[in-house]
Amino acid sequence: MSVFMFPGQGSQKKGMGGELFARFPGEAAVASRIVGYSMEALCQADTEGKLDNTRYTQPALFTVNALHYLAMQEEGVSKPRYFIGHSLGEYNALHAAGAIDFATGVELTMLRGCLMSEARKGGMAAVLGIGEQDIRAGLREAQLDRVYVANLNAPTQTVISGETAQLHVALQWLADRFGAACVELNVSGAFHSPLMEEARVEFGKRLATVAFRDPTTPVIANIGARPYAADGVRACLEQQLTAPVRWTDTIRYLLDRGETEFIEVGPGRVLTQLLERIRRSAHV
Repeated sequence: MSVFMFPGQGSQKKGMGGELFARFPGEAAVASRIVGYSMEALCQADTEGKLDNTRYTQPALFTVNALHYLAMQEEGVSKPRYFIGHSLGEYNALHAAGAIDFATGVELTMLRGCLMSEARKGGMAAVLGIGEQDIRAGLREAQLDRVYVANLNAPTQTVISGETAQLHVALQWLADRFGAACVELNVSGAFHSPLMEEARVEFGKRLATVAFRDPTTPVIANIGARPYAADGVRACLEQQLTAPVRWTDTIRYLLDRGETEFIEVGPGRVLTQLLERIRRSAHV
């Protein structure tokens, strides 16, 4: 058995999807109808440079991830034991597990992308070379109460979110105090932090109208690194906007259960590379 992993924002690239749009014209048409523009043109040509804009990235990546999974199904690849997805990719995991249909996934990720793009408060940065405990200790020492741990991607690869001024102080502090390498990310807001509260509230209103089904295959939730409860999809997706992505804990949970085969379903190898870092740390 295996684990299928769906990537999130950051894995998008011009040309993604390739021949999948021609191979699955029905799904391509549904996605284009919902978003109001040609999804294939955005992913293949991106003539206006919109693919890295959050409001366009999220429905585009959901669509391409889903087409990759459809191709695997058509080719007879066996269903995995678990589905997981990084941030946005969790919507693909839930779609693959039968909790939402394709159209609902496109619609929700379009709205999610719009709300997150409009919540222009602060920014994000990657912190490399130190662990979560040192980061949290550094933020406390510097008395930065508006900077938060956002993505725990690997033992020494973390993303932080926060108000712009405090974020800049945090990056300098962590570099000077712990020797961390810090890189600001080109995003429109402080995702996966309390600064997304307004977006969470608005998104929650839409989620309340969705009739989620119980996943037919276990999906490990980002916010707790444990399988979704039967009735927990709506609450987890809402909380995900303001809570950290616990990716390292998610992978460790599966490794502890004897899972050895992890397959990335979508463009790129971002999650595969993170997986190898987490695996190496487990053997140190």
